[in-house]
Amino acid sequence: MIGTIFIILIILYVAFLIFHQFYFLRDPARQIPLGNNIISPADGKITLIKKFDEDKIDIEKQFLGHVKSFTKDVANKGYIVSIFMSPFDVHINRAPISGTVKYVKHSDGKFLNASSLASTFENENVQMLFQDKKFKVKSIQIAGFLARRIVPLVKENEKVLKGQRIGLIKLGSQVTLILPSTIKLKVKLGDKVSAGSSIIAERK
Repeated sequence: MIGTIFIILIILYVAFLIFHQFYFLRDPARQIPLGNNIISPADGKITLIKKFDEDKIDIEKQFLGHVKSFTKDVANKGYIVSIFMSPFDVHINRAPISGTVKYVKHSDGKFLNASSLASTFENENVQMLFQDKKFKVKSIQIAGFLARRIVPLVKENEKVLKGQRIGLIKLGSQVTLILPSTIKLKVKLGDKVSAGSSIIAERK
């Protein structure tokens, strides 16, 4: 009986490794759209589109947790667009625009003494600010709380091309964009998008 259970556990472990290596970490080629646009940094579903006009915002993580971010380094007002990535989506993230990576800021997840369950967890996140001349976009990779699951692939002051691979989130996660108001959104709630190939907004 113990031997049978051990064999089953070994089979399940090997199956998980195969799924993780060859499916979860897959990195398909993408056709990067031309034009003056902002493309999706992640595969998944649009779960939030919201206007902002404050200096600091609180971004809810799908299902549990939240992340805080400044907006004034992008614009005084604009849009927040969140993309939820299921375990079956590609988890390689891509640059939303071409330009310079102004910063890469990593924050560990932590437990907070808060009144509501959702706000009790501050999720691990990596915030990247991209700038092309005067136009700026922020991408925020969000993982589960208290786990180092985000792997950045670019550094501060690095030049990137639109659609270039910028990072990997290893488990179920979310990517949120902070966009200036001087854009025209091309997505709506519930839309499925693909990193590197779906257009999130057009630049005016």
